[in-house]
Amino acid sequence: MADERIALSRHRTGARSSRRKRGLIRRFGLVFPVAIFAVIAVIGVAVGGKLFAPGSSAFGAVQAIEMVPGSHAMAALESERAQLIAMTTAARTLTVVAKPKLASPAEVAAANPGTTGGTGSDGVVFVASTPPDPGSAQSIAYNMLASFGFSPTTFFGCLKDMWNRESGWRYDAENASGAFGIPQALPGSKMASAGADWQTNPATQIKWGLGYIKAIYGDPCKAWAFWQVNHYY
Repeated sequence: MADERIALSRHRTGARSSRRKRGLIRRFGLVFPVAIFAVIAVIGVAVGGKLFAPGSSAFGAVQAIEMVPGSHAMAALESERAQLIAMTTAARTLTVVAKPKLASPAEVAAANPGTTGGTGSDGVVFVASTPPDPGSAQSIAYNMLASFGFSPTTFFGCLKDMWNRESGWRYDAENASGAFGIPQALPGSKMASAGADWQTNPATQIKWGLGYIKAIYGDPCKAWAFWQVNHYY
């Protein structure tokens, strides 16, 4: 009887264990393999990213494979190489026909009589001009230049061009701004320092104007150079 009870107990225990195993398989039979596959996939992606990262030997191998003849990268390199060869060949075939010829100041003055005279050491362009008609305001200025230390043949052309634009050499030229006379003094009363007849005497106005130019610019051509840039002096 005792043996039968032990055998029956073992039979019942075995049956319950078998039923428990079959229940676990039913509940986890699909989930467990999927979980294992997911873990393996994550590990594979991580290892692959490390192996094929830029700078790794595997990445270098991929680049080397791309460089084999017939690949896109190799074709691009061959195209660049051909262009460089063509450019180098073209550069070696260039020849200098002649050096550019620059005209000297004397040649410029000869080609443009009465306009350009030459260039000073400081880059200021002198304007050549013939002596003006006697008795004119220009003649007064031409003869007065030397008393201010200016060579008439060198500096009169610059003075002539500048005062042509300022006043047309008219002693009664007046601007809406208040500038007056041949040198367009602003205000005109400044010229009283050169003479009381500053409103009617061209010589008085020219005297004041040459003194102003010498004090501010140094000479008429420097004043003219400034005028060409700024349209006043």
